[in-house]
Amino acid sequence: MFEKGEYVVYGSKGVCQIQDISPVDIPGADKNRLYYIMRPVQNTRGTVYLPTDSTKAVIRRVMSREEAHRLIDEIPQIEQLQVPDEKRREASYKEALMTCSVRVWVSIIKALHVRKEERLALGKKITALDERYLNASEQELYGELSLVLGLPKDEVASCIQDHIEKK
Repeated sequence: MFEKGEYVVYGSKGVCQIQDISPVDIPGADKNRLYYIMRPVQNTRGTVYLPTDSTKAVIRRVMSREEAHRLIDEIPQIEQLQVPDEKRREASYKEALMTCSVRVWVSIIKALHVRKEERLALGKKITALDERYLNASEQELYGELSLVLGLPKDEVASCIQDHIEKK
């Protein structure tokens, strides 16, 4: 069980801070059930409710600073996401994004950057679908790295690039 004040990564909501753990008084909620009441870091006006005993939700603690540095070191070795069937491209991206795995997010980003460069070389633009999932993956990864490394979110990508180039 997580604790009040702790930062977690929750599904497509990204990094959230647990504000409270208590029953909630909202329509449709079981008043005898405990909920994590969370505030998304990127949307401080929003509130997310998740039953503490949920087995369907993907939720995990944010990585440590050491894990973040290790991940950045490993980025060149992480394989890009393979999409075996063009018809399932969106489903593949969606499934991968929902894993809440930073390594999988990196694999999506790498695959979509390669795909974008290939399309640009052919004189085409990135597809709306690819752009949506590239942005979503970057938001998730950079949001978590921003928090644990104490960097502004808009500086995370260049920090990663600089680190990789120095190696």
